[in-house]
Amino acid sequence: MSATAESASRLRVLVTGASGNVGREVVRALAERGLLVRAATRAADVIPSADENVALDFEKPSTFQAAARGCEAMFLMRPPHIANVRPTLNAFIDAARTEGVRHVSFLSVTGAGTNRIVPHHAVEEHLQRSSDDFTLLRPGFFSQNIETEYRRDILESDRLYVPAGAGRVRWVDVRDIADVAAITLREPAMHRRHAYDLTGAEALGFADAAAILASVTGRAIHYDAASIYGYARHLRRRHYPWMRVVVQTVLHVAMRRGQTPFDPTLGTLLGRPPRTLLQYIVEKKNVWTAGPAL
Repeated sequence: MSATAESASRLRVLVTGASGNVGREVVRALAERGLLVRAATRAADVIPSADENVALDFEKPSTFQAAARGCEAMFLMRPPHIANVRPTLNAFIDAARTEGVRHVSFLSVTGAGTNRIVPHHAVEEHLQRSSDDFTLLRPGFFSQNIETEYRRDILESDRLYVPAGAGRVRWVDVRDIADVAAITLREPAMHRRHAYDLTGAEALGFADAAAILASVTGRAIHYDAASIYGYARHLRRRHYPWMRVVVQTVLHVAMRRGQTPFDPTLGTLLGRPPRTLLQYIVEKKNVWTAGPAL
């Protein structure tokens, strides 16, 4: 088979949010499995491991068709600043279907199937109404949040500051989520209309996470349990948009209810144990010991 014919026979997958923590890992995981990857970002950023780079802005429908055209499958994720998903993500799903996208693997969140407050719920409902060709990925709490969402607080005041109370969550590494996304996109027929709850094996509270950080970094990092009002005010002082403040606060407050149930699906799909929070923090130790706050 010629190189051109071989390329034409390979599944082409559109990856939204390709410049973010999860998106970049999905691009990596798909490329490792031999799929053609079209990386979509608002500014058509060059993602080195992608085969193509394209502009896609969920708030600009004029970018929808060109971004999806020629792709057979899609990894879809919601940008944090988008709360109204109907004219954005849901409209893009419809446009992508008309351009030939069959299977959609959507990065949702734990509990989105019943929690109507989170924007992911409306996307899940739309996918379920419009087609059978979808997979819902509902991960637990990302280990990488300690690097992206909490690094500034850790560097400035040696604390994890969130309104999660004494709740315990099962931390999950985005690299594992990306590998599962690639598995569902490489063999979509095996994962049609499935909703996967993806959790790590250990249930750890934020006090536990702070203790691990302190042990690995040698810093006096502690957990400061925020109030709902205090946390919302904290985010607004960081100039977060109001809807992002609401969504992020709701997600953390939901953790107060207690321990997230263990689900073995992540390890089963990966064929290996998921990465642990300790492994992640050890690997990324320098993130919290050097450099300016984000």
